[in-house]
Amino acid sequence: MGAKGIALAVGIAAVCTVPLVITVTADAAPDLLLSRGRPVVASSVRDSATAAAMAIDGNTRTAWTSGTPAGTQWLRVDLGRVQHVNRVRLSWADGYARAYRIQISTDGTTWRDLHTTGTGDGGTDELKRLDGSGRYLRLLATQRAVASGYSLAELRAYGPGPVAPAVAPVVLPTTVPASAAGLNDPRKKELAFQLVSSAENSSLDWRDQFGYIEDIGDGRGYTAGIVGFCSGTSDMLAVVSEYTRRRPGNGLAKFLPALRTVDGSDSHAGLGSSFVAAWKAAATDPAFQKVQEDERDRMYFDPAVTLASADGLRALGQFAYYDAAVMHGMSGLRGIRSKAMRTARTPTQGGDETVWLNAFLNARVAEMRTETAHSDVSRVETAQRIFLKATNLDLNGPLAWRVYGDKFAAK
Repeated sequence: MGAKGIALAVGIAAVCTVPLVITVTADAAPDLLLSRGRPVVASSVRDSATAAAMAIDGNTRTAWTSGTPAGTQWLRVDLGRVQHVNRVRLSWADGYARAYRIQISTDGTTWRDLHTTGTGDGGTDELKRLDGSGRYLRLLATQRAVASGYSLAELRAYGPGPVAPAVAPVVLPTTVPASAAGLNDPRKKELAFQLVSSAENSSLDWRDQFGYIEDIGDGRGYTAGIVGFCSGTSDMLAVVSEYTRRRPGNGLAKFLPALRTVDGSDSHAGLGSSFVAAWKAAATDPAFQKVQEDERDRMYFDPAVTLASADGLRALGQFAYYDAAVMHGMSGLRGIRSKAMRTARTPTQGGDETVWLNAFLNARVAEMRTETAHSDVSRVETAQRIFLKATNLDLNGPLAWRVYGDKFAAK
């Protein structure tokens, strides 16, 4: 090779060994992983091996698994600062969600959907072209695909960043003492029903109230059954509709057209004494009793307890939410909660549980006093407030309280 050829070869070699410097514009910047090592909490965990932190540890061989029974469950990641999220990857274990939402929030209270689906099939869900900003990202699982709890191997949230510094993740307790169990514990759930019955029926025997029905003059038409389903507020219509679906031709089915007509009013048109008699007769049917229990749980108990749990409340707070839902509906409960937030923060938001519950009960009392039929607020002041003053946040027995002048006690 001549000198010219050697020089050319050396020149080429020199060019080939110089490191390439690639300039990437901001618009073309790759997504950054925002969720790794951030604080994470879950609505429940099965055990220490399936804690919430397992879903953001970068290891798909570990997984967060919710406790059972699992209705609606959630996993929430604190991104450390307001972040723009444009992509989320979910790697499911065996317990995947058939229906779920990916939500974002600036305050951990008000959530906006980034993605919803009712046709989840497990495996890896690569959710692209998302568009939302907030500090908190939540997976809200609403329908299970299997009988066990939800199980998520990894949640990864991406965006332009900058990424907040990693911190030690929050791990929920893996076991809950019986005394600290929430209202989903059968004993506490039974107690909650007794407390509501003391106010709704002046009796602790809520199972004796399936046939109860009267117009109490509160503008809601007939009030009936174990939690006071009303002909004017849609829930009585829901009960009779579901009963008819399960048992066509029952004695209440013929009143469905009238119930649809009077819904939203205090009218008895098309109902009257014959409807009252039919309700009482149906109350002896175990199928109708089961419908009342199922609809109570679906419309009031389950969503109220889920909301209270998300707010970080123990059994007393869960009951306070449930009792408010029974009287004011879930929309009324949310309105009361919103008013309480003007003066206090929930435990999930970093607030004190006792301070929050006092604010919530104050808002509840104020709402009750706007209605003449509910101006007696003893079901709050000489019941729930008494337990709160005693710092009985776990609603442990024995309990003693008063409602409308009557004394009650439960173990």
